[in-house]
Amino acid sequence: MKGLHMVTCILLVVGGLNWLLFALAGNDIGGYLLGGMGTTASKVVYILVGLAAIVEIFTHKKMCKMCGNAGSSSTM
Repeated sequence: MKGLHMVTCILLVVGGLNWLLFALAGNDIGGYLLGGMGTTASKVVYILVGLAAIVEIFTHKKMCKMCGNAGSSSTM
């Protein structure tokens, strides 16, 4: 599960940075690197980023050290 968690986190960071760049400059990283939004390669990457988000929705609380023990008493 740790490997899956690392892959999903990396994909979410890439997706988040892509959205930031798109919002600030109107550029799409996937479009430049993979030949445009309509190519099969870019669609695969966007699908993987979306699937990573779905996996994180369902597994994040179990995997995250800060979120997993939300009910326990911990000191900072």
